[in-house]
Amino acid sequence: MRMTDAIRGHLVALRALLVLTAILGIGYPIGVWLVAQIPGLHGRAEGSLITVDGQPVASALIGQSFTDAAGRPLPQYLQSRPSATGYDTLASGASNLGPESMVDRPAHPSLLSQVCARSVAIAQTEGLGAAAGARPFCTPGGKGAVLAVFGPRDAHGAVTHPSRVVSVNEPCQTGSAPFMAEYHGVRVQCAQAGEDYAAGRIVPIRGAAPGHPRVPADAVTASGSGLDPDISPAYADLQAERIAKARGISAAEVRAVIGAHQRGRLLGFLGQARVSVVAVNLELDRRHPVAGCCRGG
Repeated sequence: MRMTDAIRGHLVALRALLVLTAILGIGYPIGVWLVAQIPGLHGRAEGSLITVDGQPVASALIGQSFTDAAGRPLPQYLQSRPSATGYDTLASGASNLGPESMVDRPAHPSLLSQVCARSVAIAQTEGLGAAAGARPFCTPGGKGAVLAVFGPRDAHGAVTHPSRVVSVNEPCQTGSAPFMAEYHGVRVQCAQAGEDYAAGRIVPIRGAAPGHPRVPADAVTASGSGLDPDISPAYADLQAERIAKARGISAAEVRAVIGAHQRGRLLGFLGQARVSVVAVNLELDRRHPVAGCCRGG
């Protein structure tokens, strides 16, 4: 009796294996493939490829960098947002740095300092002047404006009587000075290489930068995937003058191309308005080509 029950149980398991193999291993893949052949869905199933002269050059779902061999932005192109992977499709991911990343480490700048440096660099690239790159909690030089404050603390951890203050993200250099001279009457020192300031209270300093910086947030922060194909209309508009100058056309012509590839919120309420960087650059090359220039990526 026990042998019969064991054989019956194995037969039931075998039948279940065969049925599930037929449904999930054969039927489901074939069903998905058939759905992907439906007009309107086939292009998306193939990767939403963008072709030029019959040759695939990009995907509408994946961003690209438009830089030269040295990594410098090509002035005739709309620039994508930063990417932690350099738009490598095989290494999609983020930097894993969050809001608490404020103190630089050797060869590893904090997220705050990365944002500050990018803001200053973009302001320079777009010819906006140094003041346009100012952001809250950033030094004028593009570092995180963060102090390590030493001294006795109260029950909440706040330093009551500072005895030493260090600008932790500004290393000492000849002729350099910290972004602020004093903090609560104590002279601010620059950071010394190799010194650990973990014992101090980390205090970010907002500064006098406007609450809505000229350089948009998506221009200085990477997406979670590192492959975002879109930027905000504000960041696209910020680049129009530079692109127009590089291509010898008017800024209005550049903005017309940008507007043609701008999409609103999904379903009218999800997400934010966005501009496809690759689509704009391909359209610019088609309508306003630049002799001797080629697309980066």
